[in-house]
Amino acid sequence: MTIIRPSAVAGMFYPAEPAELMRQLDACWAQAHPHPELGVPKAIIAPHAGYVYSGAVAASAYDLLKTARGTISRVVLLGPSHRVGFRGMAVSTADAWASPLGAVRLDRDGVARARTVPLTGELETAHAQEHSLEVHLPFLQRMLGDFTLVPVVVGDTTPAQVAALLDALWGGPETLIVISTDLSHYLDYAACQDMDSRTAAAIEALDEGALGRDQACGRIPVGGLLRTAKARGMTIKTIDRRNSGDTAGPKDRVVGYGAWALYEAGAEDIAAIGPLLLEIARAAINGRFAPDHPVDAHAGPDMPALLAQPGACFVTLKINGTLRGCIGSPTAWRPLAEDVADNAAKAAFHDPRFAPLSAQEWPLVEMSVSVLTPPAPMRFSDQADLLAQLRPRIDGLIIEDQGKRALFLPSVWEQLPDKGQFLAHLKAKAGMQPAHWSPSFKASRFQAVEIKR
Repeated sequence: MTIIRPSAVAGMFYPAEPAELMRQLDACWAQAHPHPELGVPKAIIAPHAGYVYSGAVAASAYDLLKTARGTISRVVLLGPSHRVGFRGMAVSTADAWASPLGAVRLDRDGVARARTVPLTGELETAHAQEHSLEVHLPFLQRMLGDFTLVPVVVGDTTPAQVAALLDALWGGPETLIVISTDLSHYLDYAACQDMDSRTAAAIEALDEGALGRDQACGRIPVGGLLRTAKARGMTIKTIDRRNSGDTAGPKDRVVGYGAWALYEAGAEDIAAIGPLLLEIARAAINGRFAPDHPVDAHAGPDMPALLAQPGACFVTLKINGTLRGCIGSPTAWRPLAEDVADNAAKAAFHDPRFAPLSAQEWPLVEMSVSVLTPPAPMRFSDQADLLAQLRPRIDGLIIEDQGKRALFLPSVWEQLPDKGQFLAHLKAKAGMQPAHWSPSFKASRFQAVEIKR
């Protein structure tokens, strides 16, 4: 039997009749602040009050999805609990959620994966009367059409736990992350403006620690997203910020609303600085052969911003198609420019598998720089489940168990296109037997943009 969660606040927060709801959405869009210069984000932060109060601000965020229909097929939606106190995070037991615009199916695989995250379990009572998630469905339906949903109510937990959940559900371009929150509550207009300005500054700085208890009802899920965004080197854009005194309420007791969009560093961004990455790598190696001209990879005023942000890369050297050196960083811990320069020098002169590169070999070298996305921990029940989740030619893989660890870049799929062989060879690289498996076996995947000379 299909279990459908009925709408709890239709007719209160938004119209229950479909035609009237569509007219209300049109009214929200008419008052929105569009940003046609921005693309489709990976994540948004948007408010959850009644549409007459915060709908225009929410529409400003959702307007960014106008070209996402057919690309985004899953939405991971997190919001704070307003009615039920509990520890951790709660997923829904329903198969679908009702909406005046039609039922939205839940992604049961995503829900199951969420349950593997510590302090996350089923608690339908947390969802039954909660409005912070439900009010987003009509906006999503209008922009995306058909999609599946992973709804999570956030209770008494930490931003770190929320970040772990987001990492487990992050996915690729098919997945949108939505964090639901309002800002300050029931201050006068001027005090609201002051507090919300401080909240906005913290969000724009990806500073989860600067969010106080009274600044946003969804500060914990927001904090989890900010933590994830910082680790992944994401950028954030403020889309809209108002309060109920600006929309449909008096100014003596207002609620604040804000909308933000978060973007991953895309392949286009990396490709745009690709020639500069190769130039930095070559200069780092040249500097060893010409010590009077050392390379300075520290960020300067004219350096693209992406090079000054934390980044992780691998530098690979080949001669006549044969590996001559490869060194890299699996996670970002220093500016990308410095990471490229240091790894290039190490690949040339300090790869323990090879003698240091000679001046005679240097003109023959073919070089590539692979810029990595942050590794996302994978959750799986067994090896078959792990293999089923791997995406050939897309995913790089890191495995570790019992003190042994190894990494394959996505480019290795060119030599090992079979998933089983890919994993078996990676195990061998780590010093494991091909059939090795244990309950402590861990894997993380990442993607990479490869720049070749």
